[in-house]
Amino acid sequence: MTTAVEESTTTTSNTPLRRLYPGSHVEDTFQWPTLALDDIESSFSVQEYLQQLLREDYTDIQRLIDLPEGIDAEIWQYEHLRQLCSQLNYLIPSLDSECTVDSCPEMKADGWLYLCAAHPVTKSCPAIDYIVHTLDGATMLLNNSKYFPSRISIPEPSLKHLQAIARRLYRIFAHAYFHHREAFEFFENETCLHSRFVRLSKKYSLIPKSLLIIPRSTDGDEPSSNSPTSESPAILSRRSSTSTVQEIPDDTDTSTIGAEDAGDEDQGSEPADRVDDE
Repeated sequence: MTTAVEESTTTTSNTPLRRLYPGSHVEDTFQWPTLALDDIESSFSVQEYLQQLLREDYTDIQRLIDLPEGIDAEIWQYEHLRQLCSQLNYLIPSLDSECTVDSCPEMKADGWLYLCAAHPVTKSCPAIDYIVHTLDGATMLLNNSKYFPSRISIPEPSLKHLQAIARRLYRIFAHAYFHHREAFEFFENETCLHSRFVRLSKKYSLIPKSLLIIPRSTDGDEPSSNSPTSESPAILSRRSSTSTVQEIPDDTDTSTIGAEDAGDEDQGSEPADRVDDE
């Protein structure tokens, strides 16, 4: 049987084939030579290059987020978000046993209450459902040829979706950090995914710094700021002075991230000193 190693030496030109075959042993996978981005002859060259960098050293975050020469910044962000969705799916099993309808009946993190836009009417739903809905919605949108018809360029009207997706995916990390710390830390130690995502978001302004509520020690960068600024006053007044819920409108899109996304809202509840890390 041909293995990935053997196939990597079989060429139709000067470029080795890069394929995985059913029945290959784990130790034989991805054993083909490392290629420069320009040498990857594939319609998915940027995706393959990013995954190659991750296999080489997933802890070298600066190298991972730096824009490769000749690639549009928007495409680089797009491919990172696709990869993020793929890897976040591995976090769900670690949350499944402890993030239940009973233990987490709402999607909360550090005083925020997040409403889910995957329903006909935007509403609160259990955290684990919110996480699945968000990942499903983000994946469907990133694979929607109406908004992202090409892997080499992104239409100008579709750029707003990158920020909307990033903002919602960050909430998954936030809930895991504040309510399932052990699972969060184990997953982060294995992947550095949160650190990479935050650094990417700051570099390309995908998420306002005021919404980055997980402490800096988990992303290896400067501390996040939750103080009000003049840039986004509606969002920054996220907590009420009492324990009653205060509705805060979403700051961006009126389009869809899954089915109907127009009514997505953030809600803040409870002062910061009453937030528990469960």
